Amino acid sequence: MGKYFGTDGFRGEANVDLNVMHAYKVGRFLGNYYGKDHKARVVIGKDTRLSSYMFEDALSAGLTASGADVYLLHVTTTPSVSYVIRSEEFDCGIMISASHNPYYDNGLKVLNGSGHKLEAEVEDMIEQYIDSPEDDFSFATRENIGKVTDYSVGRHRYIGYLMSLATRSFKDIKVGLDCANGSATSVAKGVFDALGARTYVIHNEPDGTNINRDCGSTHIEVLQQFVKEKGLDVGFAYDGDADRCLAVDDKGNIIDGDLILYICGCYLKERGELKNDTVVTTIMSNLGLYKAFDKKGISYEKTSVGDKYVYENMMNNGHILGGEQSGHIIFRKYAATGDGVLTSLMLMEVILEKKMLLSELTKDITIYPQLLNNVKVASKPAARQDEEVIAAVEAVEKELGEDGRILLRESGTEPLIRVMVEAKTDEMCKKHVDSVIEVLKRRGHVVL
Repeated sequence: MGKYFGTDGFRGEANVDLNVMHAYKVGRFLGNYYGKDHKARVVIGKDTRLSSYMFEDALSAGLTASGADVYLLHVTTTPSVSYVIRSEEFDCGIMISASHNPYYDNGLKVLNGSGHKLEAEVEDMIEQYIDSPEDDFSFATRENIGKVTDYSVGRHRYIGYLMSLATRSFKDIKVGLDCANGSATSVAKGVFDALGARTYVIHNEPDGTNINRDCGSTHIEVLQQFVKEKGLDVGFAYDGDADRCLAVDDKGNIIDGDLILYICGCYLKERGELKNDTVVTTIMSNLGLYKAFDKKGISYEKTSVGDKYVYENMMNNGHILGGEQSGHIIFRKYAATGDGVLTSLMLMEVILEKKMLLSELTKDITIYPQLLNNVKVASKPAARQDEEVIAAVEAVEKELGEDGRILLRESGTEPLIRVMVEAKTDEMCKKHVDSVIEVLKRRGHVVL
């Protein structure tokens, strides 16, 4: 974790933590870094936030001033930027988005020439350049100045690619889509309509300030109600930049990332297509998922929280399916990043091929109750390393045995210790979370 770049790019409140000069200097750096021996080509996408237009202009100014040519996808999804980079051999790409955050935040997600998140060492170099009082990069002049090109065609090609992945028609399937008033508004409905679904869409009218507001994957209860009211077969909810997807089944139940991994993992294994018979998860995935995988003969690997780490593991070990409970699901055969609309299509494939309702596909998995509390502390390392805290965690582990687990971890971006317990009942979860927090308080680590 750097000063500006976290696990998901450079993010903060627009013109407070992340301002136009930051964006300009990111553009200046990337234009020079990728343009050392040729004219760099950089593609930019954005979500629907009011500030995204301002950052698009600032990035374009920095890039073209450094001699790079800029191609604008306009409002589009993060995975579409990754797809265009890979399929059309751009040097890098930038997605302007703060994902599931409120509209007043924004972020710069930089993807390398392979469509993956930028290497940490390059992010470090960008941070050094941003903070340096000196600007050693020359400005392009005359015919070497970069140009900006409307590249909506790239987004359309991505939409065509998604449609090509569908194995059969969605005719007569009633599908609900919650586009979160974000990037999915430019992609999702068109894909489902073209594939023949009877598509019912909500939160598809962005105004610059309503992205993620009481909608999308962070407010899945809205889609749950919509699916039940309309009698839909299935619903899909996306986040602001549409790299996440959560689903709602025909009974109105939430199908989170863990359940999506279970459904798709089992389906791929049945077809002999789950490479290494392994699914990659993060440490936050539910114990019930692992127990269900054990019964199905599916192995799993656990990474730190963040789809960046999931993808690194998949790349290093040749796995093809991985993701997070939050709905970042990576199908490595088709994409280099989490892709919400692609995830929807993969779930539709399972539903149609197995001729089963989504609710039926989860009948063999039991998700354990889970409670996560965030505790503000004076020092994360001191709290984690306190012997009495360690002893309290070990006592919980011993009492839970194989019927639960406790996880204590530091937040990567805030002064928080996260205490998470999974157990057979909600009451047990609360009892054990409270017991550890009480020790943190007694030992003087908690900041009120």
